[in-house]
Amino acid sequence: MTQPAPSAQHNGPDKGAPTGPADTPPSKTGGGGRPALGLRLDVRILSLLGVLAALVLVGGITEPDAFLDTGNLQLILTQASVIGVVTVGMTFVITSGGIDLSVGAMVALASVWATTLATQEYGFAGIAFTAVVVGLAAGLVNGVLIAYGGMVPFIATLAMLASARGLALMITDGKTQIVTVDAVLSLGLPDSYILGIPPLVIMFAAVTVIGWLILNRTTFGRRTVAVGGNAEAARLAGIDVRRQRLYLYVLSGLCCGIAAFMLIVLAGSGQNTNGNLYELDAIAAAIIGGTLLSGGRGTIVGSVLGVLIFTTITNIFALNNLQSDVQQIAKGAIIVAAVLVQRRTLRGGET
Repeated sequence: MTQPAPSAQHNGPDKGAPTGPADTPPSKTGGGGRPALGLRLDVRILSLLGVLAALVLVGGITEPDAFLDTGNLQLILTQASVIGVVTVGMTFVITSGGIDLSVGAMVALASVWATTLATQEYGFAGIAFTAVVVGLAAGLVNGVLIAYGGMVPFIATLAMLASARGLALMITDGKTQIVTVDAVLSLGLPDSYILGIPPLVIMFAAVTVIGWLILNRTTFGRRTVAVGGNAEAARLAGIDVRRQRLYLYVLSGLCCGIAAFMLIVLAGSGQNTNGNLYELDAIAAAIIGGTLLSGGRGTIVGSVLGVLIFTTITNIFALNNLQSDVQQIAKGAIIVAAVLVQRRTLRGGET
């Protein structure tokens, strides 16, 4: 019997869909035939925008001169850009039902490999090329181990986390590698801003738009949602599940390579400690943005808003001289709240 096409299993932009009988039941429709799940997701995006607006208001009230300063707002966007690019890749992986705990370590490895003296001799192109290639290679290793080696994503990426951190430490010998290539350093200077927008923010915006288009307007995106919703149903529908998973981890590695280059521009150096806890921040941003941790639903827009929320919280705490441990507690509370909202949303869809 002919199986339904994978595209029939996708509910539209930034919304996953049931991909087989083992998934959650089809969502009920609201007024005008619009899916109730779609309405909930729209409300989630509006809620995230409301939270972000509230944070801006809090920052404006507590430290009006410092927080609303143009330079500080540019700083928030710039800092969000690096982890934001990593989060875009993480969103794809989680949507497919996987997880990548090695993103921070891959950023570190790519950044130190791209800033060795030998690499810097090739200038801007050499640094950018090396960062991207190292990220791709690390993502490829993850993908092969998971898709064709049969390893659980948690274990495979945990092993990559340890290995990449160790290799980064070996390359640097625990020392900071200073970048001396002016063409790279100049990207972080105000003179390179385009209409007041830092180049790194423009890069982040480009990655976000491309990621959104891929997830919501291509067969690759529909297959990603299908694999995350029900891998067996996706296989019966003719999707090469193993190859799709391989591509997704390579995509995550690519995002890490791009983020590594952006971090080199931002910090002007390569360190084995770069990307510390990026995996937690990326997963948290994706989850509060509406990407389902068990797979089958992902939203790039929500993930980006999640990144902006976390970055804004960190900035407000720093301006108000609050300790970092309070920041971590606040982030943890937000993650717990987001997961509870997800569970309530899914449970509501079954009633």
